[in-house]
Amino acid sequence: MVQQELKDKKLYLEKFMTDIFITENFLLTNDKSVELYHRFAKNHRIIDYHCHIPPKDIAEDRRFENMTQIWLAGDHYKWRAMRTLGVPEKYITGDSTDWEKFQAWAKTVPKTLRNPLYHWTHMELKRPFGISDVLLNEKTAKDVWETCNAKLKEKDFSTRGIIKQFNVEVVCTTDDPIDNLSYHQQLKKDKSFPVRVLPAFRADMAMNIERGEIFKNYVEKLGAASDINITSYNDFLDALQKRHAFFHSQGCRLSDHGLETVYVEDFNEVEINKIFSNAMAGKKSDAGSVLKFKSAVLFQLCLMDHRAGWVQQFHLGAMRNTNPRMYRELGPDTGYDSIGDFPIAQPLAKLFAKLEDLDSLAKTIIYNLNPADNEVMASLIGNFQDGKTPGKIQYGSAWWFLDQKDGIERQLNALSNMGLLSQFVGMLTDSRSFLSYPRHEYFRRILCEILGREMKMGLIPDDIDLVGSMVNDICYNNARKYFDFFN
Repeated sequence: MVQQELKDKKLYLEKFMTDIFITENFLLTNDKSVELYHRFAKNHRIIDYHCHIPPKDIAEDRRFENMTQIWLAGDHYKWRAMRTLGVPEKYITGDSTDWEKFQAWAKTVPKTLRNPLYHWTHMELKRPFGISDVLLNEKTAKDVWETCNAKLKEKDFSTRGIIKQFNVEVVCTTDDPIDNLSYHQQLKKDKSFPVRVLPAFRADMAMNIERGEIFKNYVEKLGAASDINITSYNDFLDALQKRHAFFHSQGCRLSDHGLETVYVEDFNEVEINKIFSNAMAGKKSDAGSVLKFKSAVLFQLCLMDHRAGWVQQFHLGAMRNTNPRMYRELGPDTGYDSIGDFPIAQPLAKLFAKLEDLDSLAKTIIYNLNPADNEVMASLIGNFQDGKTPGKIQYGSAWWFLDQKDGIERQLNALSNMGLLSQFVGMLTDSRSFLSYPRHEYFRRILCEILGREMKMGLIPDDIDLVGSMVNDICYNNARKYFDFFN
């Protein structure tokens, strides 16, 4: 018996000896977790219902010249780590060569131990590049660079090829109402690419009345996109509704709001009309008027989503662009955002209650960035379930600073304790990178480890088919049923 166990162990080590870190059973610490992942989670297709990848790159099947272009450009997670290590900005967003930037990242990687970047980096090198026999560092950088760059020249490593390699079924991009969606239309007509690439309606700019001239210019663009001469607040709403309907005709079934918190100030139509007219006349809006206007527009957008049968998403709690000097130099989304401590629960409950009173609360997913709000969000969703639609109000997956092992575990535990984990629609990438799909694998491994561990502890039944069916649902089935992508 002992000899057989030793023989089995030797065969296992020989089979996976090249996987020096991201092994076949990475994050899986017992036989139940291993079986749950490999039998029920691993092979599901990916429904990526929220991301920021450019539809233009997919439509044109972009090929990236090297790893810096596909892996480092735009990745503010990596940029923050490099700055913390003291890497000069020229090697991050500056005018250094692509090789110099990659080399700077490779030097940084060993210093990211216990940061999720260390996991993600090596998961993304393994899939799709097949590199699992080295750790990325200054010494291995050249070999990794050359190996990956050679792969990027292969047929299956174009943008579309990478998406197909990761078994993706649906991609939902993030799009402004003024976007003409030409690339989505191009993809819809292209029968050679089987993945559905759908727009999502992100109307944050339509609420930013405090931005003065920038807001006025946006209204002009919205008018041009909708073919409506916007001279009043009602015209403005008509234009948004027309764009909403256009997005629907192009397959859009989701909206998204990236807000510090939801806006729920009391208002009346007369004062909103006046606030809008003053803004269009070049008058600056005071703080109270700004909040009322945002509240009015957000409420109307929620009504549009309900009428159209969409899912609305709220990403709440980010404190953005906190470094004014670097914002002036580099612009937004460059790594100078953090977790905020805005009031979340009462405004959100007030908005949901107002919509519920009108029987106009759409299917909704809420995401919090401050982990202090986990149980608050997980408990709040139970107040507005309707007894008709399974999981109508969703506590969304761990987001941004929280989409690491600890954050994912805490989100899953809060949802389990306060609601029904079985109804969860699962993971999304929320990424600007085409190499981020291993985050779905990361989530699935963590989910299976939690459940497998509790099976071993006797906290849930040692029934692999019962628990496995829930894994199937969370990894794929629930999202497939929840989102209206396939009708």
